[in-house]
Amino acid sequence: MTIPHLPARYDHVGSFLRPQYLLEAREKKATGQITAEQLRLVEDQAITEIVKFQEDVGLKSITDGEFRRTYFHIDFLEQLGGVKTDIPVTVRKPDGTEELAPPVIRVIDKVRHAKDIQLADFQYLKSQVSAGRTPKVSIPSPTMLHFRGGRAGISKEAYPELDPAFYDDVARAYGDELRSLAAAGCTYVQMDDTNLAYLCDEKMREAARQRGDDPNELPHRYAQFVNKVVAQKPAGMTLAMHLCRGNFKSTHAAAGNYEPVAEALLKEMDIDAYFLEYDDDRSGDFRPLRFLPKGKMVVLGLVTTKFGTLESKDDLKRRIAEAAQYAPLDQLGLSPQCGFSSTVHGNNIAVEAQRAKLRLVIETAQEVWGDA
Repeated sequence: MTIPHLPARYDHVGSFLRPQYLLEAREKKATGQITAEQLRLVEDQAITEIVKFQEDVGLKSITDGEFRRTYFHIDFLEQLGGVKTDIPVTVRKPDGTEELAPPVIRVIDKVRHAKDIQLADFQYLKSQVSAGRTPKVSIPSPTMLHFRGGRAGISKEAYPELDPAFYDDVARAYGDELRSLAAAGCTYVQMDDTNLAYLCDEKMREAARQRGDDPNELPHRYAQFVNKVVAQKPAGMTLAMHLCRGNFKSTHAAAGNYEPVAEALLKEMDIDAYFLEYDDDRSGDFRPLRFLPKGKMVVLGLVTTKFGTLESKDDLKRRIAEAAQYAPLDQLGLSPQCGFSSTVHGNNIAVEAQRAKLRLVIETAQEVWGDA
């Protein structure tokens, strides 16, 4: 079976557990003991090692593990012109578990592409990746600039009306970033989006209502928003989207079936491939996949990154077969449900479990699809 868009039937979301020496170097930089240039050299070493780790495991798409980031989204968004972010804090919930309080992301001026954000990072990654493999860059979805704050989080002086000026400016900034990456040889970009997943959760839907947004309308508006970015995508670039319900220290922030967003996400949005979390019951069933049109791919996140217990290969094959009742098997792939460390803190999982889960994904995909 031909593989639509992606390097292989098996893939991964992008982030990996940081080695201890990198965490220590970041702490030294934070306390002024080393310079940014010295930290970058340590990051280079760690990225060289995680590239080899991915290639040794057998992956075809290779990331830098997000080793230069503290958070999957803030580090990128705060480098856009017109955007200000406040670093989030950890809060303890009534049941004793920890949750990352959402960062405050505010648009204080016209959004613009003030500089190439990922270019130097991609160039280093590309220099370390072997021939026959594809370096992948992950960036936050543009919807991250709207959902949490809503209208109140976007300057009324800069944008008296959001539509179309705000959406057009953000799309143009993203387009400039994609073009800078494409000029350096990047062919694969993944946008990470929590907001469409959050709109599957009634608590989050009510929060949107309180901010003045209609949770039934938002998925369609976000599809149009993302399509403005897609319209600027350079020729030959694959653009994927990962939906995440929260992954901070092996916790989640939202739950719910994809049904409330499925039509807008799969049918209306012009994305090449989707990474959908399906690692436990909070994701619901596979019926929403019926909206997947021809020519697109869904990568099923059936293997959890939150805990080290290894899934059964037979169970994974059974669930893939269930998904194939709603979307063609040749438009499906397999991956872990999220990255292993979407913030610098990392998930509650060991490095060897990380390796074992990736091997399980690859072996299962090869046995199911054959051409994986």
